[in-house]
Amino acid sequence: MIEQKPVKITETILRDAHQSLIATRMTTDQMLPIIEKMDKVGYHAIECWGGATFDASLRFLKEDPWVRLRKLRDGFKNTKLQMLFRGQNILGYRHYADDVVEYFVQKSIANGIDIIRIFDALNDTRNLECAVKAAKKENGHAQIAISYTLGEAYTTEYYINLAKEIETLGADSICIKDMAGLLVPYEAANLVTALKAAVSLPIDLHTHYTSGVAAMTYMKAVEAGCDIIDTAMSPFAMGTSQPATEVMVETFRGTPYDTGFDQQQLAEIADYFRPIRDNALDTGLLNPKVMGVDIQTLLYQVPGGMLSNLVSQLKEQKAEDKYYEVLKEIPRVRKDFGEPPLVTPSSQIVGTQAVLNVIAGERYKLVTKETKAVLSGEYGKTVKEFDPEVQKKVIGDVQPITCRPADLLQPELPKLENEIKQWKEQDEDVLSYALFPQVAMEYFKYREAQKSKMDITLADTETKAYPV
Repeated sequence: MIEQKPVKITETILRDAHQSLIATRMTTDQMLPIIEKMDKVGYHAIECWGGATFDASLRFLKEDPWVRLRKLRDGFKNTKLQMLFRGQNILGYRHYADDVVEYFVQKSIANGIDIIRIFDALNDTRNLECAVKAAKKENGHAQIAISYTLGEAYTTEYYINLAKEIETLGADSICIKDMAGLLVPYEAANLVTALKAAVSLPIDLHTHYTSGVAAMTYMKAVEAGCDIIDTAMSPFAMGTSQPATEVMVETFRGTPYDTGFDQQQLAEIADYFRPIRDNALDTGLLNPKVMGVDIQTLLYQVPGGMLSNLVSQLKEQKAEDKYYEVLKEIPRVRKDFGEPPLVTPSSQIVGTQAVLNVIAGERYKLVTKETKAVLSGEYGKTVKEFDPEVQKKVIGDVQPITCRPADLLQPELPKLENEIKQWKEQDEDVLSYALFPQVAMEYFKYREAQKSKMDITLADTETKAYPV
């Protein structure tokens, strides 16, 4: 008798899938009508919040991300909700003080998040400590992600040691976060087998289809003992997104890993999302280029989202002809910076610096403040040392820090509360402002302006709530 071990599925269509393919532009109103059907599938979790959804909601959709989360929580009666959280960066691009991290975790769980996937761009576990402790304090599930990448320092032994550290930190599960689609099938089998032997935590694998191998990678990983895989419903699958949910369900049907999902149910959900995808194609929001296989991902180790960002940066500079020069410069900059994994925010920092190096015609003639921060140790410790000559050229005689970067940050909440007291309508507003001060302030002003357009007689005077 073969042991049955159904693989669990985390559905990404409400977060990473539309972040990867249509720049995180799916609205809450587009999500809500299909929630009841999705809730009946039997997913392990729905990834629906965090990552870029927070910024995009405020900046482009003029939506409150906290309101979205509460509405999703109300709709999903049976399914766990999951978010992506960048450790000490939270959902922003700099390190925040511990009091902001703790409060954000508390409010995320209070508003409906069950599983917080926490990662650090440099795999510096010191940058995970505060968020993990906060999640455990609130009785949330702390899933710590390993940012997977390639390079001479990134051996199986490196990942085993990292996984052991993660288990010691108190993680409830581990995610192998392969943001650039670099993990090939047989290597996935080797890595999962090694991690399963080293730690006792459930293992979730997250990858992207960018390089064309992701579905095969999932298959080999599941056969090796991987417990959970991240997939996306077919209208928003593949390309720079995840493998299709329906395909992986069918792949494992009749095997010990059978999910038991109903394909008819999944087809109805896919039918709902297809017109949203088609409209994104018609309006140019979904670029067909992101749907193809880009084997350069394996050559340059550049995540799909970073590639599109590079193209737009070069367009702005009227230097699109420099695209391949920049692609070749990225691995050089990455090496200078201690060979970090390329994931937010390290991918943006490395990519932007590569663009500047090429356009200026001299390496590190122009540098961003983020490049200075990386080489000053403000983002944490990299797996290899920084190039000493580059570091000297960029930060001069500044003494790099070696402690946990957040130890140098003063509590921020009292100051932030004071700055937005005029605009505050809910406790969570201070967190929106903490992460994206300018964007949040513009949203608060927009929110205020919208109220004046509403019929005051429709307001609920008891709660001061307005119909939305």
